Amino acid sequence: MLNRLLFLTHRWTGVALALFMLLWFASGLVIVYSSSINQSRDQQLAHAEPLRLEANWLSFGAAWERSREAHAADKGGKTSHDETGIVEARLARQGGLPLWLAEDTRGQHYAISAIDGHLWRATSEDALKIAADWLIHEGRVKEAGDLRHVGIQEKGASILRGQDTLAPFHRISLQNILGGEIIVSATTGEVVQVSNALERGTYWAGNWLHLFRFFDSAGFGSARGDVLMWSIIINFVSCVTGLIVGWLRWRPGWGGKPTYKEGRVHPYRAFWFRWHFWAGLIGGIVATLWAFSGVVSSLQSSLYSPAAPTRDALAQYYGAGIPEKIRNWQPEAGELAKVPAAADIVQLAWRRLGDDSVLLAHKANGERIALDAGDFSETKLTAAVWRLAGVDAGTETEVSRITEYDHYFYLRHRRSAYDRPLPALLYKLNDNAATHVYLDPQDGRVLLRNDAGRRQYRWLFSALHHWDLPGLYRRPVWDVWMLIWIAFGLTLGTSSVVLGVKRLKVTFIRWDRAKENRKSKGAPEKEIETAPALTLQTNAEG
Repeated sequence: MLNRLLFLTHRWTGVALALFMLLWFASGLVIVYSSSINQSRDQQLAHAEPLRLEANWLSFGAAWERSREAHAADKGGKTSHDETGIVEARLARQGGLPLWLAEDTRGQHYAISAIDGHLWRATSEDALKIAADWLIHEGRVKEAGDLRHVGIQEKGASILRGQDTLAPFHRISLQNILGGEIIVSATTGEVVQVSNALERGTYWAGNWLHLFRFFDSAGFGSARGDVLMWSIIINFVSCVTGLIVGWLRWRPGWGGKPTYKEGRVHPYRAFWFRWHFWAGLIGGIVATLWAFSGVVSSLQSSLYSPAAPTRDALAQYYGAGIPEKIRNWQPEAGELAKVPAAADIVQLAWRRLGDDSVLLAHKANGERIALDAGDFSETKLTAAVWRLAGVDAGTETEVSRITEYDHYFYLRHRRSAYDRPLPALLYKLNDNAATHVYLDPQDGRVLLRNDAGRRQYRWLFSALHHWDLPGLYRRPVWDVWMLIWIAFGLTLGTSSVVLGVKRLKVTFIRWDRAKENRKSKGAPEKEIETAPALTLQTNAEG
């Protein structure tokens, strides 16, 4: 009876989700090897214009106040500038114009002219010039005439995840590249995405199918999470029951135990049954682990704390206001001449923590040089970490400087060196959540925050879904591992679809025959019952 229940559960959950299983493996393969089209900070620096300071440029404080006053006049009073703290203020050129690019503690972004202090927004002409400079630098186009402004996108679509604070966006078409497109933030003038039709197609083929994002496009975004979660849970049940069925059916003949007829170790003669059996027996454990990690991921919001600190926590960490040093620093012509390889400097960035601040010169290759090192002492950093974690001052904390990546802080999943720089500071708090915080010692950025739950999630999801395991970190070892098991998954999914279609055909034929037989005997329509489904070869032997 129990075996029968296992067979039926595996059969019908497989029939229900066979196609989705195949699409999950296929789209997973696409995600793994599709190129990233969203541009990282490292890529933006590599394409940035050289920075040449001029004496008439405004300090950040002067530019901020002028833009606030002008904005208040337009809005008739209070503006988004009021009652906010600044996290970062960067001096850079966008489209040839010197701008202060600021981010506040709420995640809002501002671009302010360093010449007259007006709140700048990229026009279509600005966006075309910025896009042309970027693409000419890459050699994709020879002149700006190859570009055409397509329109403005008010909100970031799923393909622009995490970029909503930079909206709206200018969409620029590349005439000489099939489906070529570059997207420029109208808020800051930063290039956020460069792609062609193939790259966007692989993104959609991967993420749309793997994460059911087609629900968002169809207007059912609120249901997407629940549908995905239950689909994964049912898929997990199918994998587990399939493994058990496979083990029960497998007779390797060890210890003199009998095999099936003709010395076969399984009861299946048909081609697709044999492939399904072997793909499930060999690759079933990995498929089950993938399904299990998918279940964990779908339940993470209810089981674990958020992956990133909240805006309120970051506001507590950085503090309110704008340090006087950032307000009053005045750019001076020739100031960068004393810096080694000054011609490569593309940006000056003020970062702050409380009342302290640091000024860093960023080069196109990502190198950072401290022009004003500030005073980010261990005492002040520790106090800021306590505020971030929401614990009492004086909480027991272990501080260490790490120079190598560990099991939680590492370069994977298209993270750049800017996102995960070394060395880093690791703070281990003796609080109820066992909080760990990784900081950039050079500018005080919060690089990663996790607690005991998030560290558990790292092993239950990242280790089992992405296979972020120490022995597999290096490529091509990781690639070989992934391709082997994805191949088994594709075989398992394809055979599931074929067998599912066969099962449905046989079932419908049986229903029709049973219905006709009962009608021919004069049975009332309401008393007709369906005949049991054929078992095909599942119960053929043994």
